[in-house]
Amino acid sequence: MTAYRTECDSLGALTVPAHAYWGVHTARAVENFQASGIPLAVHPALIKALATVKRAAARANREIGALEPDIAAAIDAACLAIEVGHHHEQFPVDVIQGGAGTSTNMNANEVIANLALEHLGFERGRYDVISPLDHVNRCQSTNDVYPTALRLAVGTTLGELLAELGLLVDAFAAKGAEFAHVVKVGRTQLQDAVPMTLGQEFTAFGVTLAEDVARIREALPLLHEISLGATAIGTGITAEPGYAEAAVRHLGAFTGLDLRPAFDLVEATSDTGAFLLVSGVLKRSAVKLSKICNDLRLLSSGPQSGLAEIVLPPRQAGSSIMPGKVNPVIPEMVNQISYAVAGADVSITMAAENGQLQLNAFEPLIGHLLLTSVQWLTRGCSALRTHCVTGISANEEHLARQVARSVGSVTALTPYIGYTAAARIAKQALETGADVADLVIQAELLDRAQATELLRPAQRNPSFTAGG
Repeated sequence: MTAYRTECDSLGALTVPAHAYWGVHTARAVENFQASGIPLAVHPALIKALATVKRAAARANREIGALEPDIAAAIDAACLAIEVGHHHEQFPVDVIQGGAGTSTNMNANEVIANLALEHLGFERGRYDVISPLDHVNRCQSTNDVYPTALRLAVGTTLGELLAELGLLVDAFAAKGAEFAHVVKVGRTQLQDAVPMTLGQEFTAFGVTLAEDVARIREALPLLHEISLGATAIGTGITAEPGYAEAAVRHLGAFTGLDLRPAFDLVEATSDTGAFLLVSGVLKRSAVKLSKICNDLRLLSSGPQSGLAEIVLPPRQAGSSIMPGKVNPVIPEMVNQISYAVAGADVSITMAAENGQLQLNAFEPLIGHLLLTSVQWLTRGCSALRTHCVTGISANEEHLARQVARSVGSVTALTPYIGYTAAARIAKQALETGADVADLVIQAELLDRAQATELLRPAQRNPSFTAGG
C-alpha cells in the first residue's frame, strides 16, 4: 500500500505520496494541468537549468547572510544532484500550465527542499527546517527564475543543434567534393536550364545551412541577458540588498557564460523578444532543411520514371502492397519536423504578443515549443546526415545521357555563336534528340574542342565552413 504524508498550503491540506520529493503545490498542479500529458521531465535541460539557478540563488543568499550556511549548503547539494541528472522523474507537472511557470518553479522548490532535508538527516515534508518558499525560493520569484532558467536551457540545447547542424554541413560539403566531376542539367521552374555539376548542387546545400549556423550563433548572446533579481515585476521587491549582483555572478561562474543583468528589469520581466528571435531563426533553418529534403526527394524520384539523378540509401520497405518499393523516408521525416517547427513559431508569436502589462503568462508554452523545436531539429539533422546524406550515390551514366541531349546546354554557347543560332540548335536538338555538341559541330559553328570546353560547366565550388 502507498503511504502518504499531509502537506498544507494557503488553500488547505492535501495528501502527498510519502516517497515523492514534490509536495502540495506540485500535487495541485498535477491535478489542474493535464492538457498535453507531457511532464516537465521531457525537458532535462530546463530542469537542470532550474537547479543551476536555484544553486546560484542559494550561494548568493549565503553570501549576503540571507540563509544559514548549513541550509544553503544542503540546498546547494540538492541542486547539484538534479544538475547531474538525478531525480528528474520528480517533475511531473504538465508542460502546458497556467500561472506563468509558477507550478514549474514550485515543483523545483519542493523537490530541492526535500532533497536538502534528506541531506541534513530530516524527513521529507519538514518545511519548518527547510521551506520550499522561505529558503529555496528566498529573494526569488517565478517571474525572474523561470525565464532565466529557460534562457539557459534554450542556449544549452541550441549548442547541441549547432553541433549536429555543423556535422550536416560537413556531410554536404563532402558530397559536393565527391560529386564535383558529375555534370548534370540545372533547372529553374522545374524546367531544364543550364549545365552544372552535382557537386555544385550539394555544395550549395551545405553553404545555405552554414549560413544558419552563423545566424544561430548570433542569437545566442541575447539569451545571456537575464532578469535574475527582478523578482515579481522587475522592481526587485523581497530581494535583499546585494542579492541580484551576487546571484548573477554565481550563475555566470556555474555556467561559464558571460551573463549580464538586463538594462531595465521591468522591461525584461515582460519582454519575450529573445525567444521570438530564436524561434524565427529556428523556422528559417527548418524551412531551408525542408527545401533541401524536397530536392533530395525530387532528385531521387523514380527509380525508373522519375528524375533518378541520385540514389538515396534504402532504409526500409516502402509499401505493404507494392513489392520492391522504397520510399525516401528520412527526408520525409525531416519535412514533417520542419512543418512542426514552422507551426511552433506561429504559436510562439501569438503567445509573445498576448502577454499583458508587466508579465507574459504564456512563457510555459513558449518554452515547451522552443525546446521541442530545437530537440526535433537536432535529431532530424542527425538522422538526415547518418541515414541519408552520407550514403547518397550519383546515377552518373543517366546524368551524362541527360546532359548530352539537353537543349539547356546551348545557353553556354550563346556568347560565341549568337542567340539566333543557339535557338536554332536548341530547336533541332528537341526535334531530333541529337546531342547539342554534334549539331553545333555539324553546323560548323565551333570545332569539337571548342564545343566540349564551352559546354563544360564551371567547376568552382565555394570554400566554406560551418561558421558561415
